[in-house]
Amino acid sequence: MRKKLTGTGVALVTPFHKQGTIDFGSLGKLTEHTISNGVNYLVVLGTTGEAVTLSKDEKYAVVQFVKDQVAGRVPIVMGLGGYNTQDVVNFLQVSDLEGIDAILSVTPYYNKPSQRGLYLHYKHISSASPLPIILYNVPGRTSINLKAETTLELAKNFDNIIGIKEASGNFSQIMEIISNRPKGFLVISGDDALTMPLIAAGADGVISVVANAYPAAFSTMVKVAIDGEMDEARRMHYQLLPFIEALFADGSPGGIKAALEQMKIVQNNLRLPVVKVNKSVQNQIAQLINELKDKGIEV
Repeated sequence: MRKKLTGTGVALVTPFHKQGTIDFGSLGKLTEHTISNGVNYLVVLGTTGEAVTLSKDEKYAVVQFVKDQVAGRVPIVMGLGGYNTQDVVNFLQVSDLEGIDAILSVTPYYNKPSQRGLYLHYKHISSASPLPIILYNVPGRTSINLKAETTLELAKNFDNIIGIKEASGNFSQIMEIISNRPKGFLVISGDDALTMPLIAAGADGVISVVANAYPAAFSTMVKVAIDGEMDEARRMHYQLLPFIEALFADGSPGGIKAALEQMKIVQNNLRLPVVKVNKSVQNQIAQLINELKDKGIEV
């Protein structure tokens, strides 16, 4: 499983119709777009998928649809986290996890636990999970940082905790994890813009937002970086970087949905409290798509 989750995972958006219902037709189109263009695995019910705005029934429906669409062609990682440890455990115990390869579990948000609280939270999830677990550290969203020493303690003490998606942006912290991790423990970038330098430092890949739009270009950049072809990886990184930065200029997943609408893959509809990016950012994204096309980087 660790080998299967090396490279590029894509954090799938959840497409919506204008009236707010899930657009399963577009979800199928997006799934095929990413798989056929070389991503290594899919992540459903993540932050980019607006999972916190989905009802429990909608979550089940999205997961089942993606499982049926993928039909075993690539691994599927399911987002499952929260600020109530027992709720996460209960969800694990009642869910049909057939066809899911791993769990991506974000640190608890809002209630700001201590490092000991975080450790015990993941200990309980580990004891309940029949699947491998990827930790997810994104303090910019959760307001709590999973420190390197806590990550390493979890990695060493629980065999089914197999990696971490690191989106702290703290290079010193991430390199400490890379330097001291147990053999086989995955360190996965949670920031598209930092993926190339993190791979150069020893990271194993990325769970990407931009790969919704440019799965071929971004997964190729990741692959050549992992293969040590750093001159080519840098060239591709800097080609894509302005587009990546524009995607996050006025909030995510607003940026990637604006891009996907421009590409005629997904409509630019979101659920409150998330709204569309402002018009100037939409125009910038459209312009950058045209510039990338002129450089031979196609959708």
